[in-house]
Amino acid sequence: MTVLLQISDTHFGTEQPPVMAALLAMAAEQKPAVVVLSGDITQRARPAQFSAARAFVDRFGVPVLAIPGNHDIALFDLWSRFTRPYARYAAAFGPELEPVHETAQLLVLGVNTTRAWRHQHGEVSAAQIERVARRLAAATAQQLRVVVVHQPAAVPDERNRPHLLRGHAQALRAWAAAGADVVMGGHIHLPYMLQVPGLARRLCVVQAGTAVSSRTRAEAPNSVNLLRWASAGDGARGRGGDQPEAGPVCVIERWDYAAASQRFALAATTLIEPERG
Repeated sequence: MTVLLQISDTHFGTEQPPVMAALLAMAAEQKPAVVVLSGDITQRARPAQFSAARAFVDRFGVPVLAIPGNHDIALFDLWSRFTRPYARYAAAFGPELEPVHETAQLLVLGVNTTRAWRHQHGEVSAAQIERVARRLAAATAQQLRVVVVHQPAAVPDERNRPHLLRGHAQALRAWAAAGADVVMGGHIHLPYMLQVPGLARRLCVVQAGTAVSSRTRAEAPNSVNLLRWASAGDGARGRGGDQPEAGPVCVIERWDYAAASQRFALAATTLIEPERG
């Protein structure tokens, strides 16, 4: 079984050391093969905030796939925002804004949905949709196929509809048809999982809360997601031993931070069986 850890909206500059320590301890116990950081890494895109974020994710000791969020572009420095919007991000996390992590068990595709001329709203272009679809179509049956965006591709209620990724409907249709299993994001600091109806094949939108920031919502503490993937024939079971052995199976777990114990604890589990063939 392969484990992926999703963290999001760390907002360095507002990070909480006890929560950071708890997250590192949880990761040491769960042993993810890769960490996905789905944007809003910093609060104000300052070099010191990027440096602190880089030092933190390096402590996981595994590959990290990161994409920028809208907070990772300078807000008040307009010259930087419109001439070199990703220079500070690139100095800490490298020049690739749409990274790929691929192993025999995982295909994780990052998509940069930020735009320098937008303050908060994200957008995915037709060219980005097509590029990702081509890569998904070439995946193997053994790979869990994950697309990472920052703004949500689906929301649970009307209140959050204004935050939807521009182009989300076209993207979900194309990516589902090409074989995507999961589209994950952050941005609104609200953790949830939605199975999107009306698509060519089963696809789940997985959203993470804020991992370590003090900028939590009233209804959601600091939280992260774990995805446990067993491809067909792995013979691996999820937590509790109650999942089928044949696969393919993806167990999606939400882990919430509890201030009383200063630990992350399992809060919710969803099992999905990605379609193959």
